Amino acid sequence: MPFEDVSGRGLVLLGCGKMGSALLAGWLAGGLAPSAVRVVEPDPSQWLRGTGVRLDGALPEAPAVAVVAVKPQTMGAALPAMAALGGGRTLVVSIAAGTPLAAFEAAFGPGTPVVRAMPNTPAAIGRGITAVVGNALATEAHLALAEALLGAVGEVVRVADEDALDAVTGLSGSGPAYVFHLIECLARAGEAEGLAPGLALRLARATVAGAGALAQETGEAPDKLRRDVTSPKGTTEAGLAVLMAELPGLVARTVRAATARATELRG
Repeated sequence: MPFEDVSGRGLVLLGCGKMGSALLAGWLAGGLAPSAVRVVEPDPSQWLRGTGVRLDGALPEAPAVAVVAVKPQTMGAALPAMAALGGGRTLVVSIAAGTPLAAFEAAFGPGTPVVRAMPNTPAAIGRGITAVVGNALATEAHLALAEALLGAVGEVVRVADEDALDAVTGLSGSGPAYVFHLIECLARAGEAEGLAPGLALRLARATVAGAGALAQETGEAPDKLRRDVTSPKGTTEAGLAVLMAELPGLVARTVRAATARATELRG
């Protein structure tokens, strides 16, 4: 990972909850020296205290990168404390949902390159996917650095504008919760057919995880994978006849609702 500039000038992480901790763990595992990282976190965990990063709260004059990982509801109070990092020498990378590029530009002042990112919760195990978009001052080098940092917890893709980032939020940002609910529904359906609750949940969890891994690792189109396991007049065909009558429209409305809410939060 291209951490040379970060190692030399340092990185500031504002907020170290679940996502911030996942990122930090990935950076340290990728070779970033703990001494190059300053974390601003009011309630550091024992794990964080043991990493060796700086926790004194003091900000360097012009670190290479400032990663904003605070909860959206605390953003208004957190950003003013970092305003001194604006002006163009520091790249600001935000993984906070709902705060638009314009808000960071206003907080950090003119000339500040900003990259907004939307990760998802599988980042906690290094299997996330993150979409990024930069403001007008974010160069190719800035975007490449942001991708390298965010790539510590999974895949990274670029989108053209913030409208697309709202759709990403509705799909992959909120998507893990949809999948978790699918596991719940499959397990309950198995129970209704007479399976013990623990067994039904184990089967549902492994089925979803295994199918996802198969789709990811083979790279096959999902419709081909579906057809490959659907025998004419078989059990899968019988189940799909019900599911495919309802699921496409339901999923479309689900993603649309989440995307619309993301747009509302961005203002």
